[in-house]
Amino acid sequence: MLFSKKFIKFNKLNHCFFSKKNGFSSGVYSSLNCGYGSNDRSENIRKNIEYVSRKIKIKSKDLVLMNQTHSNNVALVTKKNQSELRFKSDALVTDLVNVGIGVLTADCVPILLYDEVNQIIACIHAGWKGAFSNIINKTINKINLLNPKNRITAAVGPCIGKNNYEIQTDFYKKFLHHSSFNEKFFFHKNMKIYFDIRKYVNYKLNLAGIENIDNINEDTFENSKSFFSYRRSQKAREADYGRCISTICLKT
Repeated sequence: MLFSKKFIKFNKLNHCFFSKKNGFSSGVYSSLNCGYGSNDRSENIRKNIEYVSRKIKIKSKDLVLMNQTHSNNVALVTKKNQSELRFKSDALVTDLVNVGIGVLTADCVPILLYDEVNQIIACIHAGWKGAFSNIINKTINKINLLNPKNRITAAVGPCIGKNNYEIQTDFYKKFLHHSSFNEKFFFHKNMKIYFDIRKYVNYKLNLAGIENIDNINEDTFENSKSFFSYRRSQKAREADYGRCISTICLKT
């Protein structure tokens, strides 16, 4: 369990970037796999979600999750729709109290947001596709629609590190075609190209007007004892992989 040093100062907030430890799953899903999109036993995932909910002090039915597809879709969670099973989005925004929202990752970047002025929270699943297609900016815009007079703090969680995010030339060219400025998010080593996704999402947050940012600098690929990693599982030729969860909740 990892926490943002900035977020723990807020009395009306519960949050956590959970590792893969202390859960009920086994095998490649060992042990706190919270991904219903995996091939893990649904009973194990349910127990894992219940464990997470207890830790952030809510009922499991009040932990809202997403069906993530690397889109730039942002959903607003309200009293009318909070019982929806899983939102088809890659970001959630809410001002509901004692309702948790969560994002699942296995190398992509989990981002949690908190507006301390208006008591609004958000979570973002920022893979390269979502970040590139402005999911971060769209999430901030959704918060601004609720109230533009805000003060937002961001916590950027564990994700794949720049030294392990090797990419292909077409990926590199796509970013540079969009803007030559994007060159700063890549580096070349031994005839290979690597992408610094953490640096990129921090830039996107700054671009959206967010300056108060905390980074949990953990590499999900490198730290196999604590985190699931899609790329590490692919490299090991494993059939599937687990997903870590990051959550945030407004307290009464």
